[in-house]
Amino acid sequence: MRVPRRRERLYWQENGVIDLQDILQYLKDHGERLDAEIAAETGIPLENVCLRLSELSAQGDVIMCRTTRFIDGDRIEGMLCRVAGYVPHGSPGRKPKVPT
Repeated sequence: MRVPRRRERLYWQENGVIDLQDILQYLKDHGERLDAEIAAETGIPLENVCLRLSELSAQGDVIMCRTTRFIDGDRIEGMLCRVAGYVPHGSPGRKPKVPT
């Protein structure tokens, strides 16, 4: 998959066209994230991220739930998102044996 350069991403944001595959790939790479974290790390405005995530959720590609977190006494509300049915690869190295 081709990753757009920063200038192209700004062009996409101005026109309101953001590739859903970019958000999906981001969630596959980084795991479960809040919508605000996705917006901050990808540079996509929060409104657009919420809109695209609802589209992905309607298609069944993403699972979302509302959550409240308390970080240093501050209440943070948002949508927690992850890719539906995606299991990341196991970590390399030896695994513990199953007791018999």
